[in-house]
Amino acid sequence: MEARLDLFGNPLAGKIIRYVNSAGKAVADSTLPHSTAELVKLRASQINGCGFCTDMHTKDAVAAGETHQRLHLVAAWREANVFTDAERAALELAEEGTRIADGAGGVSDEVWANAQKHYDEEQLAALIATIALINLYNRFNVILQQPAGDYQPGMFG
Repeated sequence: MEARLDLFGNPLAGKIIRYVNSAGKAVADSTLPHSTAELVKLRASQINGCGFCTDMHTKDAVAAGETHQRLHLVAAWREANVFTDAERAALELAEEGTRIADGAGGVSDEVWANAQKHYDEEQLAALIATIALINLYNRFNVILQQPAGDYQPGMFG
């Protein structure tokens, strides 16, 4: 299986991805816990059916020390007892932020207030950016049918 377009081989697409990656670097340098960011990226990627990003963020999370048990339970986080209240708030925000079109008013006040209990303003900005960026990456990869399975941690940075 081959992607429909080589994101890095196409001059315009490559330029766009480099800008998006720069935004991702700003988020990575924030105080949002790395493990939370990886869980959020994984959950949004599962919702969007992005095999490439699901593969990538699972492997990156494992490389950073995340447990297989927690990663296997991300899709069922509401029923799992392995996540902190802060992680649950982030996952719920990620779900509502990813499924904007499914909700009448986007992200609910209740979900936002819950996230505010656990994260300061910088972390909230980073969390919102993480959700927005992973949804952008998911759309690139799903539209282009980017194959999944070959990613190795650190291969893009």
